[in-house]
Amino acid sequence: MKYAALREMAYEANMALARSGLVIMTWGNVSQADREAGMFAIKPSGVAYDKLRPEDIVVLDFDGNLVEGALRPSSDAPTHAICLREMAIGGMVHTHSTYATAFAQAGRGIDCMGTTHADTFFGQVPCAPPLTDAQINGDYERETGASLLEAFVGRDVRHTPAVLAHGHGPFAFGGDAIKAVENAIVLEEVARMAWLTLGINPAAQLGQAQMNKHFYRKHGPGATYGQGVGHE
Repeated sequence: MKYAALREMAYEANMALARSGLVIMTWGNVSQADREAGMFAIKPSGVAYDKLRPEDIVVLDFDGNLVEGALRPSSDAPTHAICLREMAIGGMVHTHSTYATAFAQAGRGIDCMGTTHADTFFGQVPCAPPLTDAQINGDYERETGASLLEAFVGRDVRHTPAVLAHGHGPFAFGGDAIKAVENAIVLEEVARMAWLTLGINPAAQLGQAQMNKHFYRKHGPGATYGQGVGHE
């Protein structure tokens, strides 16, 4: 298999997602990109995680064309394809995790209410605009990806590596698939905290100065978190 290493990376990330507790049954998928080759590997559709093998992983190009693999790719593959092609990311995760999905169903972004949020996400985790009937009845999965891209106009995905698909669920991104899984885990915890916080104080917001401090001390050339400059 020409893309065995890429498939192995995607497999390991999908298994990490399964261990995270964010997915029920087969409600989730992870993709890993090879940007130089213009390819990505993704979980096959409907295959249970406890049955998944590295050789089951499917490889596609950024236009969604099958390159390697015998199984049908995730139904979300066109969404991954357009995002991986257009964004400066190496991995992508989709789940239906409870709290982040609740915000998506409400059509509401997750505002930055505390430093836990700011450590990973700079400002609001946006909710993408709802799809029109024409988009839903057309190339639905690709249009979903286009709506996610629309949510990032004026934003840097490296600073806010997550988005909510309106009425659908969360997507998280990373420099590789494992980092995307980590961001999906943080996103769900941040969403849970936000839901609890809104019940106590619906107007809660973290101040800009404190948000800047917590984000930039972990990210960028002046980072001080961890065991080296820029180490997370």
